Amino acid sequence: MSVRIETPRTTRRARPASHRPVSPSVPTSEDFAPAPSPDGRRVAFLSDRAGTPGVWVCEVDAGAPVALPVGDEPVLALSWSPDGQWLACVVAPGGAPRTELWVLRPDGSRRHQVAGFGRRSAALAGWLPDGAVLAVTETDERGRALLVDAVTGRRRVLAEGDLLTLLDVTPDAGVALLRRGPRNARWLELLDVATGVRRRLLPDTGRGSTDQGWFGPDGTSVLARTDAYSELAALVRVDLTRPDQPPTRLAGRPDAELEHVTPSADGQRGALLWNTYGGRSELSLLDFASGVQRAVAAPGEVLGDAVFAADGGLLCLSAQGPVRPREVWLVDPSTGASRPLRSDTAPQTDDAGVAPQLVDLRARDGLPLSGWLYRPAGPGPWPTAISLHGGPEAQERPGYNPLFQALVAQGIAVFAPNVRGSSGFGRSFVAADNLAGRYGAIADVAACADYLVDAGVARPGQLGCLGRSYGGYLVLAVLVNFPGLFAAGVAECGISDFRTFFAGTEPWIAAAAVSKYGDPQRDADLLRDLSPLTHVDRLDVPVLLIHGANDTNVPAGESAQVAEALAARGVPHGHLVLDGEGHDFLARANAEAARTATTAWLTRHLAATATVVG
Repeated sequence: MSVRIETPRTTRRARPASHRPVSPSVPTSEDFAPAPSPDGRRVAFLSDRAGTPGVWVCEVDAGAPVALPVGDEPVLALSWSPDGQWLACVVAPGGAPRTELWVLRPDGSRRHQVAGFGRRSAALAGWLPDGAVLAVTETDERGRALLVDAVTGRRRVLAEGDLLTLLDVTPDAGVALLRRGPRNARWLELLDVATGVRRRLLPDTGRGSTDQGWFGPDGTSVLARTDAYSELAALVRVDLTRPDQPPTRLAGRPDAELEHVTPSADGQRGALLWNTYGGRSELSLLDFASGVQRAVAAPGEVLGDAVFAADGGLLCLSAQGPVRPREVWLVDPSTGASRPLRSDTAPQTDDAGVAPQLVDLRARDGLPLSGWLYRPAGPGPWPTAISLHGGPEAQERPGYNPLFQALVAQGIAVFAPNVRGSSGFGRSFVAADNLAGRYGAIADVAACADYLVDAGVARPGQLGCLGRSYGGYLVLAVLVNFPGLFAAGVAECGISDFRTFFAGTEPWIAAAAVSKYGDPQRDADLLRDLSPLTHVDRLDVPVLLIHGANDTNVPAGESAQVAEALAARGVPHGHLVLDGEGHDFLARANAEAARTATTAWLTRHLAATATVVG
């Protein structure tokens, strides 16, 4: 076991591990999901500065951002049409997983819904080159790939099928690129729109997943992000004129996973986001024709939302770090120079919070694990909380997390591990918790607890755990499988019984989850034993349960049935239900309410003493 401290590789001055935490009472807005105008002169983006994520537009060279009238519901995604005439917005009514697609003029006029009606959920793949037609996936029991006219709403269905997502369409709409399959086992298909004939893009290697792809500039090739041919995801190109030839590897690294690729509108180059060990981002630009790749200094420790303006002269992305909320940055592809979109953002100082340390440790079966450790001021050991991320195919990264800073301000150390099943460490690691492998993931949390106590970080008897979504499930699973190890827990939006989860979640979520959790009929005995509710009689420590009232991903009843079982046995517990929220708490007031409740619960039950700030 070892502790490694790494210097952030960013364009900003490296911040030391300051022990003067930010005040948790001050809410901070975030800007993200940029959508540049085709000429690169304006950028639309999402921001929660008004309370929920909405659409704002800002001139690149001057001026304050202006809010567009997009209604009261939170907006999740945004795209500017190639002709500059429309903005497309993915909206989440009630904060729930079901989404709608709306379009409006860049001045806020002519707003109307074009997809996601009734029980269907809409996702945007992009725009056709003429700028008036959207490539969309609608999902209810099945997936539906379609083209939608932004002006008239006229729809053309290209294909239907189980676990189907539309990724791209050739400019003449003659061939569509589809993604199929469940989590961690996806593949791409080519659809001849005229005949309806489909064929698989890549041969089935029996391993890995291919989840991102698009057509090359001439429509005779497809570029795809896949880990079907390597442990870490890489970029490959398939020549459609020579289907018998194996794919060509365009970009891959032995020390980093390719997280996302954003092609320019002309298809000549792409922005590559690399996920290095532990979760820090690196950025590079790749010329697809020559294969020349050029590194660009990252403007933050964790990057996302990369997108080119249509003319290719501007790259926009979001950047964040442990003490810096997400903000939109502009990158000049020709020089690599970057600058924030908003010059009016108040600069953060080294007093703004605590930078984490990257820690390596071993699971009980010897599997290498890692995580991020946030230390309070003064010498340890401290009351300590293990924070478990969602997914499980997500990753704990050194991004902005006000909850961690709030806990550290109360004298509670936070350890945020990446247990088996997390992304960013290769296909074998992300699949290591599938089905019965989930017992190993639960045991990984216990190994983290052992390490923290042995290393002098955690104070015995004052160790807690918290998590949301899959992390909320893992909290409950650890508490019932390792009684006596933790003194308290907070489970947010977590599965408590796989039987009720599969029966109550959205049908497409259930279908995609079978490869990860198990089949509710075939693997019923396994899922019953892995369900925390089956062993809830072992849970005897205070637990706070938090859930969004509108959650249809992990239905709110998953928390309610645990609260009912604990009440029947007289186990101390809290049950906070947030109205107007789905699986993700999108309103700042509700997110802050959840953070405040979590901080108060762990401070109380871990008997923490507040740190003197400053």
